[in-house]
Amino acid sequence: MQNPDPQMLLLLYFVLPVWLIAGFADYLCHRATDIETTTGLKETYIHILMFLQMGLPLLSALFLEVNALVIGFMIVLFFCHEATALWDVSYAVTAREVRPVEQHIHSFLEMVPLMALLLVISRHWPQFLALFGLGDEPPRFDLHPRADPLPTSYIVAVLLGIFLLEMMPYFEEYLRAKRARKKPGRSG
Repeated sequence: MQNPDPQMLLLLYFVLPVWLIAGFADYLCHRATDIETTTGLKETYIHILMFLQMGLPLLSALFLEVNALVIGFMIVLFFCHEATALWDVSYAVTAREVRPVEQHIHSFLEMVPLMALLLVISRHWPQFLALFGLGDEPPRFDLHPRADPLPTSYIVAVLLGIFLLEMMPYFEEYLRAKRARKKPGRSG
């Protein structure tokens, strides 16, 4: 990747790290409110669904050429994620306290993906317009690896960050909820 533009720098070195940190902070909030004994596995499954709804577009942007298909996929999953986030909080408040800090972290977890999506769209504006039949380019709906692959060291760092800050903590949350469900008197 030669001479990245400011949008790319913001995406890679600001938006994505903030997003990962916010996800980990949300996990810490869940842990502090004993999610395993309150909303239990159901809320954990909702978190896993949201992880997939944002993880798949992220992987697409990291590894694929961004075109109308990828942008459309990102937009659809962004709105699915927003609906799931509303479901998540609506369910969570029925059985556990969602403190102001967690609510504020949720703001990041909703707005940071939007920032990422808008930065991706602005970098690929002709394909965004083409998705809606506008502009001078035809929409491209094919899947190809990125023509300008991101540096391997960056990809490794991002995947390691996802594994350590998202996958492992939420897997630990899942295990706690699963164990709590097995205890007598728990229904999680």
